[in-house]
This record gives sequence, structure tokens and C-alpha cells, in this order.
Amino acid sequence: MNTKPIVWTIAGSDSGGGAGLQADMKAFEAFDVHGCSAVSAITAQNSRAVQQVQAVAPELLDAQLQALSEDLPPAAIKCGMLGSAANVRVVARWIKRMRERAPVALVLDPVWRASTGADLSGAELREVYRRELLPLADVITPNRAEAAWLLGTEMAVPQSAIALQALGARTVLITGGDSGGEQSRDWLHSPQAQGWLSLPRIATPHNHGTGCVFASSLAAALAHGFCAADAAVLAKMATTEALRRGYAAGVGAGPVRPHAGFALRPENLPTLWSDLRSDLRFATLSEPDMGLYAIADSAAWIARLLAAGVRTLQLRIKDATTPDLREQIARSIAAAREADAQLFINDHWALALELGACGVHLGQEDLAMADLQAIADAGLRLGISTHSLWEVARARALNPSYIACGPIHATQTKNMPWRPQGESNLAYWCRVLAEPVVAIAGMDVERAGAALQCGARGVAVLSGLSQAADPDAAVAEYQRALRLAAERPRRASPPWPRPTC
Repeated sequence: MNTKPIVWTIAGSDSGGGAGLQADMKAFEAFDVHGCSAVSAITAQNSRAVQQVQAVAPELLDAQLQALSEDLPPAAIKCGMLGSAANVRVVARWIKRMRERAPVALVLDPVWRASTGADLSGAELREVYRRELLPLADVITPNRAEAAWLLGTEMAVPQSAIALQALGARTVLITGGDSGGEQSRDWLHSPQAQGWLSLPRIATPHNHGTGCVFASSLAAALAHGFCAADAAVLAKMATTEALRRGYAAGVGAGPVRPHAGFALRPENLPTLWSDLRSDLRFATLSEPDMGLYAIADSAAWIARLLAAGVRTLQLRIKDATTPDLREQIARSIAAAREADAQLFINDHWALALELGACGVHLGQEDLAMADLQAIADAGLRLGISTHSLWEVARARALNPSYIACGPIHATQTKNMPWRPQGESNLAYWCRVLAEPVVAIAGMDVERAGAALQCGARGVAVLSGLSQAADPDAAVAEYQRALRLAAERPRRASPPWPRPTC
């Protein structure tokens, strides 16, 4: 029995082999899904030009979808060029019909003009597309020109995304590969996150099929169970790698070439931020091999853990109304400074800044409220919590001192909406990230050692110390386990992380 997710492409056939469903099937292979194709249009084209486009009869498209639905029902569908308003109606009817039986993710790549220059639009097609297909979309991936075509007017990119979402698309990703500049920036507007997905532009003339690969990669990631924002990050990574591997096939622009190892290449991981700034950079750790990273809720606990030999700590007092909060932070900073230890203040960045802490640890929800520029200018270190691909991309935009990945294991310390990442995801992040990685959540002694074998530079522990009958002995036990783990072979990384949101 097939265990791979099934993904359909409903798109035009490129006789030159560079774009359309030919590109989609290559992207599906890179994502290890079983790809199926329904031809909606046939093109006569080569690397220089599209010479003719002919939409297939709606009856033939309907027959293809009927045959596939009987034996190979999809987890996700990518729609490219559909060729006619009648074919748009056929696809919309099938999406509704299949969703009566099971969830089906739909990614729309609204092809308006081919990269070789052919005009594939039409007024009737646009209106039917907007009215019947767009409201069914989980994700739509137009470039800027295609977004303007759908909306009937040009707007700033973020406003275009909002307008397209108002037409029914749950997630809008306006690609920027056609906009020029040193950075390739795509605007993501999803339920999970909004902002620019950014990577240095790959300078290559061989970019035929870029939009097709992006949309089909996103559909494949959705089929694997990733949320829209995470799927967008993976699609960006896959498309960037495909551009790196583009090659000349004819006289004109050659095709991009998807490759299964796209997610293991660190330089393919984008950043995500709400504006175009990318100049923040935080001080590096004085000791990047943190080992045991103890989390405590009082200055007294900080002092005790320092006395037990811990040299990387976090003061985590969640209640901002604690009467002696300032005193607790000041005492903790003084004790850590005297012991030459690294102390991070959780959340309370303003007091940490005022009192001269070594660093600050912030959750994703705190990033928009903190004065990140002031923290960086003061030379404080910054650690950021992450739980998924898109959160890692957002953390990387700030060039933090370390990135905390979690929850690695289920924990009772705090309620989290995220699925545990597990050691396989931890091994992946330690492979891909240049920043030191801290493993957090559910860390008993055995798991702490396993986390170090995954490549973690620090292992965050709270209840394993605070609830220990003998905290001093517990510190020694953790440190011994970490020393032994450092001598063992490192755990191999999977090709990409498991979904967590």
C-alpha cells in the first residue's frame, strides 16, 4: 500500500519540459510525494517562446479528474494554467466534491503570463477564477503582476495580499522573483505569520518553471502536514535550490531543477520579517557550548545553581507584577557576574537593559514589543524561542545569539499549542542552523544526553532541577550525562523536520 502522500497537479503541459506539469512532477519527486497529473492545456513551446496554447476540452479534463479520484485521491492539489473558464468551473466542482469525502489542500498558481512572454489571460477566465476557484484556495501564489491582474489594479504588496485574502484565499504568498534586486523577497500573509520571506537572489538565466516549482513544492509540503507558513518556508528553500541547479537545455532560459536535498543546505533557509530591515545583529555568546542551561524562578535559585557549578542560566519570572521583580533581577545579575556566568533574563528586557544583564531571552510573541535595536546597541545577547520552520525563519532575521528549539518532548511546565519536535527535528536544526541551538522541554537526564548527541549546544532544564530531591546532585548528574554524550557519535539529520503546527 502506498504510504506517500498523493498530490495532483492540474496544469498545462510544456513541450519544452521546463515549466507546467513537467516542472511540478519534478518538484513532487524532490518532496517524496506521489505525483499525479491532469492536463488542462497543451502548449507548443521551447526555451525561447510559447508558440501556441490550446486548452483541453472540459469533458477531457473532467474525465482525467474522475479517473484519478477513483483510485488516487489527493491530500493536496496544485492548479496552474487551466486554459479556459470552463476548465476553471470543472476544477471548482471537483474540489467541492472531493472535500465532501476528505480534506484536500488547494494551492493556486494563477498563471497570467508565461515566463517566455505568452499572454494566457482572459476577462471571462479571470472573473470565473475569482468567483468560483479563489474562495476554495488554501494558498494562492501569484507574482506581483498576477496579483494585479486578479485584483484589477496595482497596490502595494502587503495590501494586495489583504485584498486577495478578502476574496477567499486563506493564505496569500506574493512572490517577488520577478521584481529584481539583490534579495528575492516573497510576501507571506497567512494565519500563522505575515512578513517578507527573504534570501539572496540566485543570479542565473536558467529560471524557467520557477513559479511552478514554488507552488507545487508548497502543495507537497501541505500534503506532508505542514501548516501554510511552514510550507511556504519549505517551498522557498526548494525553489532556491532548484534555481541553483538550473541548466541550459536550449538557446533560451533553461529550466530549474528541483533536488531532494534542498532542506539540508543552510543557505537555502530564508529569513522572515515584517519589514525590509535585516541589519540587526546581537553579540555572540561568551561560551557557545552552554551545556546545562538551568532555568530558575528566583534570585535564590540562581545563586544555588551557580554554587552547584552551572554557568549558563535563565531567570524566568513570568508575572510582571511580582513586587520585588527588579530586586530579583538585580541580585541574579550580580551573582552571575561574580561567578563569570551567562545569565539571560526571560521577557523583562527593559529591566535587563537597565540593570546590565548579559542577555535576554524572548518568545516569539515578545519580539514585536521589545526594543530590539536598543538591546542590540547595548551589546546584550539575545536568545529566541522557536517551535516551527516559520518561527526559526523569523528568529534568523534578527541574527540572535542563540536559537532555542522546542518543545523537544512533551512538558507539563507550560501549555503549548505545538506538537513536540522530537530528537529528529532537533538533529535537523542543529545541522542547518549556524547559531547555537538550545534544546528545551521535557529534558530529563537521559534526554539531555540525547539532545547533545543531536548537536545541541545547550540543554534547558527547569523541573529536572527545581523538583529534584537534591538539586546539587541533580546538577552533577546532568553535567556527567552531557560529558558522556559529547564523546558519542552525533545523530544523523533527517532530510527535513516533521510538522509541529
